[in-house]
Amino acid sequence: MHFDARTQRALREAGLDADAITDASDRVAELVARDADRLRAFFDGDGPAYSDMEMAHSAESVQEHATADVDLFTHGSDLRGYLSLDGWGVPVEGGRILREDDGGDPVVVELTLGDTVNDRVRFAREREAL
Repeated sequence: MHFDARTQRALREAGLDADAITDASDRVAELVARDADRLRAFFDGDGPAYSDMEMAHSAESVQEHATADVDLFTHGSDLRGYLSLDGWGVPVEGGRILREDDGGDPVVVELTLGDTVNDRVRFAREREAL
């Protein structure tokens, strides 16, 4: 079960039985795993990636990263891992797809980055998408 005790109580009070709560919990885990796969595929692409990350050494609103790679794992509703950009890296503490193209492929994604960044950062494969 991936819902905390308060969430489980609220779901019971809303009329869901234990089986329905378990089904919802399992569905959350499936959706997180699907997003992790799609985020991995997004960062597997060739060429630069662009972000709206604030960087101390840049006044630009959009950063270009020559290399970008992500290693993600999931556990229930948690999505975690590590993002490598241009020879440095940062822990990932969550992520989601913000925009897709007509074929359903991610165009803009967002990762919640941990220590050293501590912010939500959007990424795209094309500068104009940000």
